[in-house]
Amino acid sequence: MIRLLRRFALPCLLVLACTAAPGNAADRGRTNVLFIAADDMNDWVGFLQGHPQTKTPHLDRLAARGIAFANASCASPLCAPSRAAVFSGREPFRSGVYGNNDDVRRIAPGLVLLPQHLQQHGYRTFGTGKLLHQKRPDLFDDGFFPEQRWSPFDATKVDYTPEELGSKASNNPRHVTELANGRQVTLPLNRMPSDRRPKDPAGESFDWGPVDVTDADMGDGQIAAWAVKQLSTPSDQPFFLGVGFYRPHIPLFAPAEYFKPFPVASITLPPYAKDDLDDLSPTGRKVAIDAVTAGSHESVVRHAQWQAAVAAYLACIHFVDAQVGKLLDALDAGPHADNTIIIFFGDHGWHLGEKDHWGKLTGWERSVRVPLAIAPARRDRTQFAIGQASRQPVSLIDLYPTIVEYCGLPTPKGGLDGKSLVPLLRAPETPTGRAVVSTFDQVHYSVRDDRWRYIRYQDGSEELYDLGTDPNEWRNLAARTEHAGTKARLAAVLPKDPVRPTPPTEEKKRKKKGN
Repeated sequence: MIRLLRRFALPCLLVLACTAAPGNAADRGRTNVLFIAADDMNDWVGFLQGHPQTKTPHLDRLAARGIAFANASCASPLCAPSRAAVFSGREPFRSGVYGNNDDVRRIAPGLVLLPQHLQQHGYRTFGTGKLLHQKRPDLFDDGFFPEQRWSPFDATKVDYTPEELGSKASNNPRHVTELANGRQVTLPLNRMPSDRRPKDPAGESFDWGPVDVTDADMGDGQIAAWAVKQLSTPSDQPFFLGVGFYRPHIPLFAPAEYFKPFPVASITLPPYAKDDLDDLSPTGRKVAIDAVTAGSHESVVRHAQWQAAVAAYLACIHFVDAQVGKLLDALDAGPHADNTIIIFFGDHGWHLGEKDHWGKLTGWERSVRVPLAIAPARRDRTQFAIGQASRQPVSLIDLYPTIVEYCGLPTPKGGLDGKSLVPLLRAPETPTGRAVVSTFDQVHYSVRDDRWRYIRYQDGSEELYDLGTDPNEWRNLAARTEHAGTKARLAAVLPKDPVRPTPPTEEKKRKKKGN
């Protein structure tokens, strides 16, 4: 496993091209940034060995070109706050962006976001797909933002009709819609009743299965095609190209060909312990069981869909991997092959039944850990530890300062919260003694160092896991007196004066915080 991790070093989808490469003269030209993000992707990639059946050959070759970060965490295990942290360089407890309805440009308008900072220093910026949670085409000089969430289905035709709505909570939910080719399809494909919105006519996103379409019919296929054009076009100006893929976010739909390597009957389920929640506080158990960002584990098991859902998640990762392959091929064959740095990352993880949970918004490893890899520009590779992995704790909050240092740019006014990863690109296993914080559901915190995870909920209840001996977080050690010093050390990095959440409007109160 260690050998594999040293070969493959890229856990998230982020490609980045910066100004002058570190340690090089300015006359070598400026570096482009290819910045690739995947939505809801956990560590089920080959270079992290998160699932034994995953197939990610293109992500693996991307990782092999750089340094993989095997202990990377998101700043928050939810889309909007995670992405706001990446693009602002500020922790959620510093920016006030805690939920999916929080727009960083409205809540913290004084922050200079990453594309803006690059624009201010001579970069042309391109963006496509899901980058920030809210669509912000004005952040980029040029962009392409297709409707994807229900793709390949028309977003205006995924809601239940009044006549169909009564079936949504039943064991035979039925909403008839059609693909662009006119073929009728009955949703949900998994035939499961809605746990979260049984009376809401909105289509059910907690669904999975193959669809008879091509890559070009999917939003992610269109995103990849647009990005390929940018990578194939000569430019006399350095550029930042942000590429945000929507899969493997639910619904877990992908072209049928990507399901073929994953026959349902042969699927390996994630590690699971029936008594996993017995040593948690009521708050911890509620976080595990509530169907907030996806459906419930009880429903998945009752409807015998666990293996099918895992197969669909693997298929969606396989589909995203194929799109990344298109970007790598275009970069290598085009005019920017030598001077483009690539960063790949997932915005946060995703549970598939571990701890009786589906989705995100927890403080456990499955939700907080992300794939992250950085491949330096080809011309600079002799300066870095190519093909190696770092197990030092890092955070997605570190990406902004990493780009700033690698590209030789000044730090934005007001500073950044993260730490540049450039030193770890050179010496991946240099001990840092660091512990990183993830904020979830506004008021809870999770802390990760090189061995331990500590969780503190708003009510003061705690969890502590020794991930060296208990990687599945099955034994909560927080009550054991011999670990009081470890708890105190990790608790010391928690924010002392976090920004208070912005009070929600009545409209926001009515919306779920999921998706």
